[in-house]
Amino acid sequence: MVGLVGSIVDFKGLRTGLGMDVHALVPGRKLILGGVEIEHHLGLDGHSDADVLAHAISDALLGAAREGDIGKLFPDTDPRFEGADSLVLLGNVAEHIRCCGFEIIDVDSVIAAQAPKLSPYRDKMRQNLSQAMGIDIDNIGIKATTTEQLGYEGRSEGITAYASCILVKKQ
Repeated sequence: MVGLVGSIVDFKGLRTGLGMDVHALVPGRKLILGGVEIEHHLGLDGHSDADVLAHAISDALLGAAREGDIGKLFPDTDPRFEGADSLVLLGNVAEHIRCCGFEIIDVDSVIAAQAPKLSPYRDKMRQNLSQAMGIDIDNIGIKATTTEQLGYEGRSEGITAYASCILVKKQ
């Protein structure tokens, strides 16, 4: 079976990436996920707007292209990125990936948060991410889960996002 699949599809140009980001929830900050400002009494703490979803996707893309991580391109020690819009950073990452000779085929993600309920925002997040990366919205998956009140997410101390992607090397 492996020989048959390998002869039909050329896997040499495919790359997969995995990204993860976490930020603490704190008072006095906006909660932004996938470029959507979500009504909540706590927001994510960070140097930029702390959009863990955009950051995890950025890291997945950069990892698949073997280009490091988001901190390499946009260090949190650089004052130019203080309060930065993470969708703009993601757009820059997508352009960097293309300059490295790759096309973004697919992105999938999971957000782990006890609260707030995120499903009402999923379509807008997908739309924002689609525009930022320049890929079709059908090639972006977002899921949200609670941790059944376990861990820092379950205690509403922070939010984690995980992302995976598939890239293909342009011929």
